[in-house]
Amino acid sequence: MDYAQPIEAVIPGVQGRVLGVLARTEAEMTIRTAARLAGVSAQQATVVVNRLVDLGLVTRREAGSAALVALDRESDAARVVLGLVDLRRSTLDRLGTLARAIMPAPASLIVFGSFARGEANADSDLDVLAVRGAGVTADEEAWLDALGEWERAARHITGNRVELLVVGMEELPLLLRDRGQGGLWRSIEADGVILAGCRLAELVAAA
Repeated sequence: MDYAQPIEAVIPGVQGRVLGVLARTEAEMTIRTAARLAGVSAQQATVVVNRLVDLGLVTRREAGSAALVALDRESDAARVVLGLVDLRRSTLDRLGTLARAIMPAPASLIVFGSFARGEANADSDLDVLAVRGAGVTADEEAWLDALGEWERAARHITGNRVELLVVGMEELPLLLRDRGQGGLWRSIEADGVILAGCRLAELVAAA
C-alpha cells in the first residue's frame, strides 16, 4: 500500500488527485487552486469537481466570479475518503494492539524507516525492530511463534513486506554506542514509532 498518498493509490487518475487535495485541507479553494495542487489542468479539475458535487462529496459555493469548493465532511462517502488520509495512523494503532498481545512480550517493538516517517509507498518495507525481553532466548519457540504470527498479520494489514530486525536487550548498549552503521540506530531513536514496550534508551538505562 502507498501510505504517502493513499487516496491517489486507491482512486487512481485525476479524480484521486483532486480528492487527495481536498481531503488534506478543510479550507475552501478555487477549482484552479485545486487543479494546481493536484497537478492537473483546470479543465480536468472542473469536470471532476462537478461530478463530485453531483455525488455529494464536494460542496461548491459561488464567490463573485470564482467558485469555492471543499470536501463535504458530513458526507458518509467523504468520511471514507478521509479515513484513507488517516490510514497510516489507524494502521499503526492496529499493529500496536496486536504487538501488545505478543507473549512473551517484547521489551520493545518499534516501526522505523519510511513507514515511521510517513513516506512509505507500495514498494516500501515495513521495517520493525523487535527487542527480546529479559530472559527470552533467541531460539525460544513461544517467542518465535508469537513474533512470526505478528509478522504475518502485519503483512496482511499493511499490504507491504515486513522486515524484522531482532536483537536481545543485552545487545542494546553496544548497538546504541555504534553510531557508524549508516545512521540506522540514530534513525530508530529519532523517528521510530513504538508499538509495544519502551524506548531503547529506557531499556539501556534500566539494564
